[in-house]
Amino acid sequence: MTEGTITPEVRIKELEEALATETDRLQKLFAAYETQEKELVDAKAEIEVLEKEIIDREIEKESLESIIAEKDVRVRELEMKATKSSKRVEHLEPELDKMEEKYSREKDRLGKVFGIAEELDNDLRLAVTEMKARDDWYVAHMQIFEDLNKAIKERYEMIERAVEAERKSQHMSRVFTERMEEMVQARSEEQAEEEAEAAEAEAATAAVEVVEETPAEEEPVVEDATEEPAEESAEEEAPPADWGDGADPWATE
Repeated sequence: MTEGTITPEVRIKELEEALATETDRLQKLFAAYETQEKELVDAKAEIEVLEKEIIDREIEKESLESIIAEKDVRVRELEMKATKSSKRVEHLEPELDKMEEKYSREKDRLGKVFGIAEELDNDLRLAVTEMKARDDWYVAHMQIFEDLNKAIKERYEMIERAVEAERKSQHMSRVFTERMEEMVQARSEEQAEEEAEAAEAEAATAAVEVVEETPAEEEPVVEDATEEPAEESAEEEAPPADWGDGADPWATE
């Protein structure tokens, strides 16, 4: 009865309403699908990021573990050094006391030196002031000092000339003395040779008188023997005669 009463218009209207409802539902399902797909893509991207972060965390973890291991080794080394340093400090404490004592002494000494330095600085300033006053006085009287310096220079030149003249005079005196000594020595040697020749002549004369016993014949021999030294002495005394030629025998320089 109901089917017979539904008209085609009503049926079309119901179908259109059903189609609209299904279309709306499908649109909602499609929008939900797009949303889920977008969320899935975002989730995949987030998963990739998280995987990269996990890998980085693992690398960081391994690095931290190696750093911790190195740190443990370093800590053990530092502990060993600290132990050695503590032992060394125990041994060096007496030396430290000595150094502190030396430091105290040096500090006192440096304090004294600093005081002396201040005194010297004050003296230096005073000396600088005095030198400035002296320089000013010197500038004011410079011409007098220049004249005095010139006079002193002339005096020194005169002294040098006198010393040079005295040196030359002494040199000439030494040369004259040396030449006189040489002449005296030569004359002494000549006299010694003459005495030796005279002694030889007398010895020869005495031997001839004793052996031959002829005094008459010996006289010429004696005369010849006595005359030869005289001739020799005359010949030997001949060089001093050269003094009259006007030459200066000791003027060697």
